[in-house]
Amino acid sequence: MNFSMIVYILGWILNFEALFMVIPLAVAIIFGDNTILPILLTMGICAAIGLPITRKKPKESSLHSRDGYVIVSLSWIILSAFGALPFVFSGAIPNYIDALFETVSGFTTTGASILSDVEAVPKSLLIWRSFTHWIGGMGVLVFIMAFLPLSGGQNMHIMKAESPGPSVSKLVPRIKTTALLLYAIYFVLTLIEFILLLFGGMPDRKSTRLNSSHRL
Repeated sequence: MNFSMIVYILGWILNFEALFMVIPLAVAIIFGDNTILPILLTMGICAAIGLPITRKKPKESSLHSRDGYVIVSLSWIILSAFGALPFVFSGAIPNYIDALFETVSGFTTTGASILSDVEAVPKSLLIWRSFTHWIGGMGVLVFIMAFLPLSGGQNMHIMKAESPGPSVSKLVPRIKTTALLLYAIYFVLTLIEFILLLFGGMPDRKSTRLNSSHRL
């Protein structure tokens, strides 16, 4: 088993998680949430661990099937463990186990929640919570494989472990290009749905609850 390469890829996972948090950080700045420092702190922790690990690629970079399974398993654990930190640091979900449950629910697209009133969470963390669902919808490593500096053969072992079913089909010969195409389609579908919801006048939960109380 190539432990140095496994650690190297897990370092990239942390780098990408820090990058993912740019979106909730931007929302926190725009809306003036009190979550700017918690998000920055989480980004700093992820980058402080990930960047030194990925400074130099291991000389022995070959991967095998069992390496792919270990990478996928640890990646989900690491993403969830660090992804829960903004909830804890901000006090929105002070209990780490509850925050971890909420984050795992997002990355696995389970949809379960420990929150009795989701809308009470700051907007930046609502975006982060929703973004974990979006990332997990296609598969975290499918996204990351599109940008990881690995050869196609190595990517194939990760994609086999990440994808459901006994076999994996490729849209094009290169795995990296396949991952890019899949996420391009996913992004376009997301954009179309966003536009439809926007122009459809979908009310938020608070507006719906207020209208219901008025009718009563």
